[in-house]
Amino acid sequence: MNKETFLYPAIHTKNADFNMWLAFPGPYSFAMSSLGFLWMFKSIDELEDVNVERIYSDTKTTVLHKESINLFGFSFSFDTDFLTIFSMLERFDIPLKSSERSEEHPFVFAGGPVVSANPEPYKDFFDFVIIGDGEDVNLKVVEICRCNKGKPRDYVLTELSKLEGVYVPKFGSRTINKLTKKLSECIYTPILSDGAFFKNTFILEVSRGCANRCGFCLASYLNLPLRFMPYEELINVVNLGLGKTNKIALLGAQISAHPHFKDICKYIYDRISKGEKIEMSVSSLRVDAITPDVVKTLVAAGQKNSTLAIEAGSERLRKVINKNVSEEQIFNAVRIARDNGLKGLKFYGMLGLPTETQEDLDEIIKLAEKLKTEFKGFDISFGFSSFVPKPHTPFQWCGREKTKSLEDKSNFIKKELHKLGVSSSVSSIKWDYWQAVLSRGDGSFTDFLIDVYKKGGKIGAFKSAAKLHNINTDYYAYNDFNLEDRLPWDFIELRPGKDFLIKEHNRLLYNN
Repeated sequence: MNKETFLYPAIHTKNADFNMWLAFPGPYSFAMSSLGFLWMFKSIDELEDVNVERIYSDTKTTVLHKESINLFGFSFSFDTDFLTIFSMLERFDIPLKSSERSEEHPFVFAGGPVVSANPEPYKDFFDFVIIGDGEDVNLKVVEICRCNKGKPRDYVLTELSKLEGVYVPKFGSRTINKLTKKLSECIYTPILSDGAFFKNTFILEVSRGCANRCGFCLASYLNLPLRFMPYEELINVVNLGLGKTNKIALLGAQISAHPHFKDICKYIYDRISKGEKIEMSVSSLRVDAITPDVVKTLVAAGQKNSTLAIEAGSERLRKVINKNVSEEQIFNAVRIARDNGLKGLKFYGMLGLPTETQEDLDEIIKLAEKLKTEFKGFDISFGFSSFVPKPHTPFQWCGREKTKSLEDKSNFIKKELHKLGVSSSVSSIKWDYWQAVLSRGDGSFTDFLIDVYKKGGKIGAFKSAAKLHNINTDYYAYNDFNLEDRLPWDFIELRPGKDFLIKEHNRLLYNN
């Protein structure tokens, strides 16, 4: 039995007749390290008139009976999560297609980055979808469903469709504004668990969004504008967490850009200096934001290694993707890391970026060789994924490089780095291909996805299902889309809008 510690006054006895499942399409350990999932649960759990239960892919038994469930929500963070979502729906005898559900079935909905970016491949499986930051609208959704319990499904869906940020596929793809929350309260781990992947770790969100706006990066564009939590609020939340555990983690795409990041680190460092045993980790560091004080804090808090995303080996290609980091800055960052106690750094890069040439790959090898030579004894490693075009980014129109070509590049990189004694890893090129297909998919995917699931969800299942349903997957993965094309996800309004993305697309690809 996993031990859980609640950091909020949970209501354990409720006199409520509205029942909800909040589902994470993965095991308990992953769910209990998912900040968004846990925070949404906390918000709903604090309602006196709603019974809410967490369930996972490895849930054996439930407290609430399936016949009593009125609302069934899913966190949808990764493209292949649909496989587990289908499995969980089938387990509880709920039809996969929303059109096949009767008045007796619960409403099924989803939120998260995948469906916020492009819900169209999955639109026939959910009664409604939350687009963007869901902290506030989630509670409105629950309230509408609770207050209208027992009323016809279409009536409830009509009421839900009136909420900003809620997409009801049955009523068509009207313009939906992506929800963007002002960060007035700090999101943190509300339930600590010794069964979590990050055991008993208190995670807190320091910032949301990223001002770098790399041309390929969905996380950046989907979460604009860059927002920071107020320093005083962060310190209060840090104190709350450290009152229950000695392990904390700072989360955010650009946490080191926080105007008080050094102050946050100093606060932790001072507490450690006074004898407290605190373990602290950060999600990543910016190359141009590594300072001695920050590294000293991480080392004092038990962190031995960190990660730096440089994305490409050549300055030319880094400019193309809007990652304006010089080689001098990279070396300076490594020097500061080594001189202040870190044992190693892992560099993240991407293969197959638009305009990439063999010379750009050679530059990765040269960079690794220079780093290895200058920083003897310091652990240098590399991790790579391959470029996947994502909606709402300047590179959404760019087709992916052919799989064979990318596999050749992957083999070249691994072989050449191995010669230097530098360890490296590359994500599965074949799986990245299918991620690209799903990312740029549309409403024609319904039966294709069901068949992929029924055939077992492996790569072979994707291939045979595509053939069976006459889906030209190469079109979605490889094609360069025209800038004038109407894209499946264009009905979702983000700021900055499509005109800005077109300007960035042209600036990055043709003016660098």
